Amino acid sequence: MKKIVMKVQMNCQKCRTQALKHVADADGVDFVGLEGSEKDKVVVIGEGVDAVELAAGLRKKVGHTDLISVAEIK
Repeated sequence: MKKIVMKVQMNCQKCRTQALKHVADADGVDFVGLEGSEKDKVVVIGEGVDAVELAAGLRKKVGHTDLISVAEIK
């Protein structure tokens, strides 16, 4: 299981919804959520999730995306 945290530039509720839908459609995703004081960090937990592919897709769909961390969880 991996926990991936990405900072995504989301200016409106529609952008947040679009980002969450895109991430939820990826293979192996078990959990998707928003973190941070401005709800600008997308947290993904899953098995066999490709962080770089997710970030690239979010850049195309939503906007500027930074990978903050990729960590193994038990």
